[in-house]
Amino acid sequence: MDQLLEILENMRPDIDFKNEKKLVTDRLLESFDIISLVTEIGDEFDVKVKPADLVPENFDSVEAMWEMIERLQDDDF
Repeated sequence: MDQLLEILENMRPDIDFKNEKKLVTDRLLESFDIISLVTEIGDEFDVKVKPADLVPENFDSVEAMWEMIERLQDDDF
């Protein structure tokens, strides 16, 4: 999860990703942020984020993003 936090903090250093639990719901992350993040996640973790995965629940917190990444990695095997 440290790699994910590093990606997020480099992308948006103004957000406290360790404590925020409503990143999308509270509009802290915008659509462009999500698009950039999907690309970074795909490159870093060798997964493909599908359109069905692009729901607020998967991006509202770093924990939710990490769960999605783990699920996508499991799907690839």
